[in-house]
Amino acid sequence: MAASRRPCCTSGGGRFGVPGSLSASDNGGGVSGSSSGSNSVVSGGGGGAKMMMGLLGLSGSGPGGFSGSGSGMNSSGSSSGTGRTPDTLLDICARIVAQQIPFQRIEERYDRIPEPVQRRVIFWSFPRNERDICMYSSLSRPSTNSVEYQNLPFHRGLKLLESGCVDSVLQVGFHLSGTVTAPKTSGGSPLPPPSSSGGGGGAAGGGVVVPGGTTGGAVGGGGTGGPPVETEKKYRVSVSFDRCKITSVTCSCEARDIFWCQHVVALALFRIRNADTVRLRVPISETLLQMDRQQLQKFVQYLISEHHTEVLPTAQKLADEILQQRSEINRIPGAPDPTAGASADDEHSWHLDEEQVCEQVRSFLSQGGYYNVNKQLVSMFAKVREMLRARDSNGSRMLTLITDQFLADPRLFQWKTQGTPMTDKCRQLWDQLGALWVCVVLNPHCNSSDKLHWRQMLERWSQVDVCPPEDPDFRPQTSSGQESNRLRPRRSVQGDDTTSSESSDDDDEASRDRRGREASLDQSLSNANRNAATANNNNNVNNYVPIARNARGGPVTVRRRSVFHRAIDAISLTWDNSHLKLILAHDNLSASNEPHSTNNINPQGQPLWHEHVPTACARVDALRSHGYTVEALRLAVSIIRTLKQDQLQSQQRWDEQQSRSSVKCTGSSVARNPALVPSAAEGWIGHPLDPIGCLFDTLAEASLVPDDQNRGGISNQYYFDPIGFGADGEQNATATPPRYQHVGVSGSRDRNESYLTLATEAALIGLGQQRVMPAGLYSQEKACKQEERLLQKLQEMELDAVLVAVLRKQSMMLLESGPTSGLGSGIHPESIPMHTYAKFLFLALLPHDTELAYRVGLRAMRLPILEDHEDVDDPVNGNVSSLVLSRYPRWFTLGHIEAQQCALASTMLSAAKGDIQRLRKVLESAQHNIHSSSHLFKLAQDAFRFATPQDGPRHPTLLNVAFELGLQVMRMTLSSVNWRRREMVRWLVTCATEVGFEALLSIMHNWYQLFTPTEATGPVASTIMSHSTVMRLNLNYVQQEELSNCARTLALQCATKDPPNCALNALNLCESAPISFETAYQIVIDAASHIMTSMQLFTIARYMEHRGYPHRAYKLALLAMKNVHLAYNQDTHAAINDIHWACALSHSLGKSELSTMIPLLVKNVQCATVLSDVLRRCAVSAPGVASACPPEAKRRCVKPLPYDKAPLKHLLDAAIAAYVNTTHSRLTHISPRHYGDFIDFLAKARETFLLAHDGLMQFGQLIENMKVAYKGKKKLMFLVKERFG
Repeated sequence: MAASRRPCCTSGGGRFGVPGSLSASDNGGGVSGSSSGSNSVVSGGGGGAKMMMGLLGLSGSGPGGFSGSGSGMNSSGSSSGTGRTPDTLLDICARIVAQQIPFQRIEERYDRIPEPVQRRVIFWSFPRNERDICMYSSLSRPSTNSVEYQNLPFHRGLKLLESGCVDSVLQVGFHLSGTVTAPKTSGGSPLPPPSSSGGGGGAAGGGVVVPGGTTGGAVGGGGTGGPPVETEKKYRVSVSFDRCKITSVTCSCEARDIFWCQHVVALALFRIRNADTVRLRVPISETLLQMDRQQLQKFVQYLISEHHTEVLPTAQKLADEILQQRSEINRIPGAPDPTAGASADDEHSWHLDEEQVCEQVRSFLSQGGYYNVNKQLVSMFAKVREMLRARDSNGSRMLTLITDQFLADPRLFQWKTQGTPMTDKCRQLWDQLGALWVCVVLNPHCNSSDKLHWRQMLERWSQVDVCPPEDPDFRPQTSSGQESNRLRPRRSVQGDDTTSSESSDDDDEASRDRRGREASLDQSLSNANRNAATANNNNNVNNYVPIARNARGGPVTVRRRSVFHRAIDAISLTWDNSHLKLILAHDNLSASNEPHSTNNINPQGQPLWHEHVPTACARVDALRSHGYTVEALRLAVSIIRTLKQDQLQSQQRWDEQQSRSSVKCTGSSVARNPALVPSAAEGWIGHPLDPIGCLFDTLAEASLVPDDQNRGGISNQYYFDPIGFGADGEQNATATPPRYQHVGVSGSRDRNESYLTLATEAALIGLGQQRVMPAGLYSQEKACKQEERLLQKLQEMELDAVLVAVLRKQSMMLLESGPTSGLGSGIHPESIPMHTYAKFLFLALLPHDTELAYRVGLRAMRLPILEDHEDVDDPVNGNVSSLVLSRYPRWFTLGHIEAQQCALASTMLSAAKGDIQRLRKVLESAQHNIHSSSHLFKLAQDAFRFATPQDGPRHPTLLNVAFELGLQVMRMTLSSVNWRRREMVRWLVTCATEVGFEALLSIMHNWYQLFTPTEATGPVASTIMSHSTVMRLNLNYVQQEELSNCARTLALQCATKDPPNCALNALNLCESAPISFETAYQIVIDAASHIMTSMQLFTIARYMEHRGYPHRAYKLALLAMKNVHLAYNQDTHAAINDIHWACALSHSLGKSELSTMIPLLVKNVQCATVLSDVLRRCAVSAPGVASACPPEAKRRCVKPLPYDKAPLKHLLDAAIAAYVNTTHSRLTHISPRHYGDFIDFLAKARETFLLAHDGLMQFGQLIENMKVAYKGKKKLMFLVKERFG
């Protein structure tokens, strides 16, 4: 703030031409304190009051036109109450002049201003409202009873004030100074330590590390840094102010933050609450005028002596310049006075540290998408809205600084160069930024120069290369000539059904660019100012436009629209429409004498506002954001009345269309020819400006009970979130839901019409709008988030009879409104389903109108996009086929939509468990409309849980429903690979067990429709035949036999169809029936040679041996041995154990069996170690295996078999030959690091060689051959010679 320049004093001359007109007091010539102010005012009241009245006439303001906050909380002497002396005329005028007129203008107008007048103007120039101090000392505004609130700088400053920590307060002109003492923090003091430099940077209660600082507490200087201080510390605080705004602050605590520290807060609150006790002096220049030369010299010398270390260099510099006659300081008349108020030409605004705003935003962006960081940035946006509502110019100023830092985010360049989209968290912040700029430029009282400045600034930002596009899913592309007739959805802010004209041959490039822009996104907001009578049906048109083409028939490249283009378009909007002015000025048109068009009023005579809905709601948001709450409420009422009338007209048009020619629809009322029905390509839910959320919040705010309106601290505003993600994409689960009451609409003749009913209708109409799924993941997720957020607000409302009537009426309208309603008939196949919305309506209507509740629920069960596709599961997660997911636009949120569809069906099943007829309808609807096996299985599980409560009666009908759903899931997943298939099979058997005996028989009789052979013989049949199932159902002998016969039949059928995987289970199931068992065994024998592997045969053979059938096991072992093949180096093959077992079994059965087995072994196994191990084991008995043999076999196993006779002679020769071959094979590619292993191998080979009568000679010959053939491997041969000679 530049200080005003005051005339230099003359020798003994007064400031106003009359020497000594301002009498000096005893304290050094200063003006007398406020204790004598009353007499001074009275003495000069007549002239002073006339002077002030003249100023008011000059400024064009008067008491009647003052709209400031002069009577804010705790404003000293601002109003007279019971027992108080009324304010003087001078005080009344001075209070208004001090807020409206710069003091410099007063000095320019009058040659002499009496001291009492000066003092009263200066007295009233300080801010009077504590809300303003709070706004500039706290970023977030939590409730007053929260711990977070205790850490706010405002609360800390208030505690300092109440603790008597503020003293030495002096006001000199427009400058306030004082000392704030921070009390000791040891001993459990309730006050927090003072802010340290570099602290802050976090939101209240949550610290965020900022560059150069520590983890701060509350943004606004309330952060704590370093250990608690043990001694009191004094802080010097000074504040400059002008026209009831603090224009600069300084504090010796040197806290670096966006907002003021607690010490500044304490001093400001002291001045507001104790204005009459503060020592008041006129500007210092006025005091200097009263001094002669000697007094001035003494004053200067004492000042230098008192502060010589700080001011001496500056004083000498100024003295040198003054002594130079031609110096710049001598060419300028007067001298600056920091206490005389700001210059009239200076910007008049509250103090805001721009550098700190930029630094903290830059810091938050550099920390990425952490939750607390996003919370800080959202809090900054909320602070901008708070400033806009207070009509503070710093709102747009702060938003400009934030925007500059957002565009300087280095991640934008990184994302652009890498071709990756920005994160969802970051995109949400950008959307809020764009919505805020729409609010700023739609200020009803901004002038043309402001609009021009904003347009230039927004256009400059839009041209930045890294500026995000308006559509986060936008990808630059052009269309080929074959696509000239293809229609694309027009994602426009305007709802008119306009098309771009064809280009002519003489069109220049600018014209083509203009038409390309007209065909782009959200480009014609300016047309929304046309007369309301010409746009009464613009919200229900088919918003499709053809692609613009140039004169040569080629495509026109659409210019990319940035995130700021909605604000740029909104600049063209005006508030000059006469009908709009009437709506904003009156609650009903009967209060005005202006003529009205019939299209602008409804049959009840109430005003309507026909405008593109997002544009109209942006007006409402702008009015609320700039503090015009009443006007915003009036416009919101007119908009919702317009929506209701459009809804009624749409229903009438649909009825007429149906009577003339019926639109062909599917069984679920989906249009077979979408071109014949209107479809809103631009949905209100999911729109970046959140029009329905704005309408609801505006009307609901007027319905809050008084306690809730004041809840949340000094200034709890009810701002809506234009994005629908809350502070950081999450809802605050701990927040207390608001309480509403019915407040009648002003001027309404309907006694049941209240702001709360209109808010409810706005939400219901918006949620029920039939809208096409937008393209892109972000847009789809945003629509889901906004829908959930709005439904959560509706769920927080307590439904009374009036609101229930509104729900019933709107539900009926939505069911009968045709394709304009998401619950109507003839909707577009790509319409967003209404599952979540219908679930809310169902639960809300169920206690009051059951029939209507089920009508809504059953109608909403449809999923049109999947109706033309078969129920083919995704092989990974059991969802719909990839054909649907690969279409354009892709339904990225299809999984979420199907989950909501399942939740709706589950809710209806639970409610209908006592009504068989309705239960059957819900079941049929679910079976027809749910196309995902995973969600259908989830529904079956829910139904099973509802039917079998732990502490209540069972519901057999609902249990049968769960069983039917389970059967459908089995059929759907039979031919696909689903990772939950095993769980589904087990669950179905459990469910069938709960249903009863007949259900178990049914699934076994029809197993081929439900299960694979492996599943049928495994978890299905084995579970059904278990002892626990018999005990659970309390089956008698006849039933048990029937189940057993059915299981055996199933086992044989499965074994015949899939012997490798089912034979063992089939044998197990048929064990108790000899005929069936023999049949299953024969199936295995028949399949052994061409289907089954050796491992499968060995497994069955072991099972046979374990069950006491050694000869059958031996036969299977022979079949398995034929399929075994081991090379010389496969000494760790998985079949080795089975080979040992088979040979031991053969040995235990007798010499003839072993003689049959050994040739197969020698033929198929070339591994020397395996053959030698079998050889040694066969030389002795095998007691573990022989224990299962008959007595005669045991006796035969006692006597060892000789190595030199059959059958072991053949095996010994084969083992020796295998060792010889293996030795030469290993020597071919041996490396030095394997020499040790090879020597050990030769040692084992020698042991086998020695079993033969000439084995030693054969081994010696092998060694000699090695020495000759591999004499080049000297080291190896040396080791061989050393070990074996």
